[in-house]
Amino acid sequence: MEPIWRKVRPTALSRTPDRGQRLHMATPAKLIIAAQFYPPDTTTTAVYVGKIAESLARDRQIVVISATQGSRADGKAGKPEVVEIKSWNPRKSAIVQRALAICLLAAQMFFSVLRRARSGDIVFCVTTPFTLPYTVLLAARLRGAKTMLLIYDLYPEALEAAGMVRPTSLAVRLIRLANTLLFRRLDAIVVIGRDVPPLIEKYPGVVADQLHYIPNWALIPIGYRKIDPASRFRAPDSSRFIVGLSGNLGFTHDPVTVFEAARLLRDRRDIHFMLSGWGVGWATLNELHAKAPLENVTIMKPVPEDELVEFLSAADLWVIPYRQHVAGVSIPSRLYNILAIGRPIVVASEANSEGALVLGEEAIGWVVSPENPAELARAIREAAGDRQATMEKGIRAAGIAEKYREDVALAHYGQVVVDVSQAVRRN
Repeated sequence: MEPIWRKVRPTALSRTPDRGQRLHMATPAKLIIAAQFYPPDTTTTAVYVGKIAESLARDRQIVVISATQGSRADGKAGKPEVVEIKSWNPRKSAIVQRALAICLLAAQMFFSVLRRARSGDIVFCVTTPFTLPYTVLLAARLRGAKTMLLIYDLYPEALEAAGMVRPTSLAVRLIRLANTLLFRRLDAIVVIGRDVPPLIEKYPGVVADQLHYIPNWALIPIGYRKIDPASRFRAPDSSRFIVGLSGNLGFTHDPVTVFEAARLLRDRRDIHFMLSGWGVGWATLNELHAKAPLENVTIMKPVPEDELVEFLSAADLWVIPYRQHVAGVSIPSRLYNILAIGRPIVVASEANSEGALVLGEEAIGWVVSPENPAELARAIREAAGDRQATMEKGIRAAGIAEKYREDVALAHYGQVVVDVSQAVRRN
């Protein structure tokens, strides 16, 4: 049987839209983008949404409704107009307050979209926070506007994978009901991983024509970087094989597996782990290292953005560790930056996850079972045991990164918008 993800419209893998043709054919309906995070916020989501808005603004009027302080912009020719909503941002440890805050934001976005959307417009929403699409797209429907959804995180599946809720709980059933009502009426659903459609198509009424696969892209210049023995990140012994872990470790990641793999490899003096990032997973790593320090592990503070290329280039191999059952739930955006600098990767995940599919298709890394320190340690031993072959995987990775370029992805976002503007609105 053909894999279900192959039924997704191959937006990012087939024809490249002709911009002149788009301009000739498209009706310049207003596009409203609703997003919590937007530049000057520096999170990955904000950067991607900002790039998408800037690109689409070349062809049509764009209004961004943002909850990021300092994002407001008047919308000069060829630029998005940015409407800033004042939002409440409790500290991350205040769970109840944060839940109330995302509900309040969803309500604010509802009224903002309701005030601005008109029949024939397109409302484009991002799934951050997960409450946003329900109110934003309801407002769009009430105004007769067409609707698009960009899925970065899929709920309740992400909560289930993180072990935060039970599949049979009332909360999960309610979210699934809301998703069923939402998904079937969307004019377009953009996914950034091929492992997402099988989860979405479980909802009644969703058809393959609604789905568009547009992967994220590298946020740093693409090109293989040789290992620099003088790199301060490789000190004090640059001859060691460096295994890196970086970025945000959320509830769907499994930092314990990386630490336990390091424990299994503690007698290998030629292998060292270099860890730097943020998120709940890093609190776990710091606790583990405080209780049982490992000489082959160095945990650093988050590396500043202007040092990211140097940092990523310092490792011989990078690890992206996931919990079980996260295929289609959490997409490794950091994957593309690692490919861009030319390093192989070990992804700990199911074989059908987007990261595993990329590595398997291109032979640029290793895929191991999630939450399995022994398998991860085995892959690292293999990589360290043949450095020439590992380096060659990295060189290929930099070439593969060319498939995930910004201009290609943004052109396809433009094509989806044109397709939606010309299609009959879904009932």
